[in-house]
Amino acid sequence: MTQQRIALCAPGSRQLGAAVKLPAQAGRTPQAGLGASAARGLRAELSATPHHTPRRTTFPRRRRAAGRCDWPGAGQPGVAVRQVPPAGAEHGAGCRGGVAAAAPAGRGLPPPAAAAAAPPLRTARGRTEKKEVGDSEAWSNNCYAIGVTFSGNLLAEKVEQLMEWSSRRSVIRMNGDKFRRFVKAPPRNYSVIVMFTALQPQRQCSVCRQANEEYQVLANSWRYSSAFSNKLFFTIVDYDEGADVFQQLNMNSAPTFMHFPPKGKPKRADTFDLQRIGFAAEQLAKWIADRTDVHIRVFRPPNYSGTIALALLVSLVGGLLYLRRNNLEFIYNKTGWAMAALCVVFAMTSGQMWNHIRGPPYAHKNPQNGQVSYIHGSSQAQFVAESHIILLLNAAITMGMVLLNEAATSKGDVGKRRIICLVGLGLVVFFFSFLLSIFRSKYHGYPYR
Repeated sequence: MTQQRIALCAPGSRQLGAAVKLPAQAGRTPQAGLGASAARGLRAELSATPHHTPRRTTFPRRRRAAGRCDWPGAGQPGVAVRQVPPAGAEHGAGCRGGVAAAAPAGRGLPPPAAAAAAPPLRTARGRTEKKEVGDSEAWSNNCYAIGVTFSGNLLAEKVEQLMEWSSRRSVIRMNGDKFRRFVKAPPRNYSVIVMFTALQPQRQCSVCRQANEEYQVLANSWRYSSAFSNKLFFTIVDYDEGADVFQQLNMNSAPTFMHFPPKGKPKRADTFDLQRIGFAAEQLAKWIADRTDVHIRVFRPPNYSGTIALALLVSLVGGLLYLRRNNLEFIYNKTGWAMAALCVVFAMTSGQMWNHIRGPPYAHKNPQNGQVSYIHGSSQAQFVAESHIILLLNAAITMGMVLLNEAATSKGDVGKRRIICLVGLGLVVFFFSFLLSIFRSKYHGYPYR
């Protein structure tokens, strides 16, 4: 029995292009390849015209599943399909990347350089390998489908849970487990705004409470707006409920606002610059629009406290003018206007506007030893009591300067003027030294050299 040497290129074969020996049987169908007589006739024809290169019939590739060789004409009667593997092909590459050539049986063969092997023959082994590859492909597709389905179900559950919590309250409170599951862990197709804060009374963070009020206003504006969707959620993590989250993010200050995008890790711009911009709801909404393209129109509840205070002030001034309607010379009193101007200057230079914006606590009590601090140890912050102390010191220094000026310009008794001068000088020296000591305690590098 004659032996015919061929090259296999079957999906899932152990080695691409492995040579095997199969018996050349007579009477095989055209689907299995060329018969022995046809092959001998074609080899004789090629040997008679060695320099003739027959025309090759190529077919465009169709889309096929991974690990399959499927071209137009494959498996049709009278058509032999063969695959030339690319150089350096490894096991598992299948027939992907090779060159397909097909020619009707009895009309021509590939060029001599590629005709070292006869067209592939279908064998029982080939059918077995094809079945194994098909089973493996089906298993891979099933695993992928199961993974996609599981991921989609998990994402749907997370979004449904967040929507349920949002329907109850605009800001979702989270601990460490909820934060890692709904904010950090994928899959996630929504953005999350997280406020890291410390609202417990023992923390004495009045800034946190004020920032939380603005945050609630912003979250309520989003919750009750017509543009509300499941693409953005507002959450809050309190230090006493999620200290592990603060440690995981290396965060040591509060309040802090962060944006967690649907994909990837937060960038530097995803942390709100509270020190420079403040924590007003309008500023937060502008920052969110820059990071998420979600525009929120802030709706504030009506607040009539300012209107009532203004009305009381106008009534007080109007009543005073009405009572003194027959004697309004005090309006032209320069000393009165000077005192009013000094009060405004003292209030502004002592940090009252900073207190109004940041809302610091009045003082700080150490929970360990119970010691109360009225002066903040950092140059980046202050207490309300510290502002009052600075205001009194500035007022005392100003009073000393006024007394020195009075002693120098008045024409009264010389002894009285000398006493006024000494009192004024004492006020300036003592209270200005006290002011410098406070400055030195806050700016540790003083005196500068």
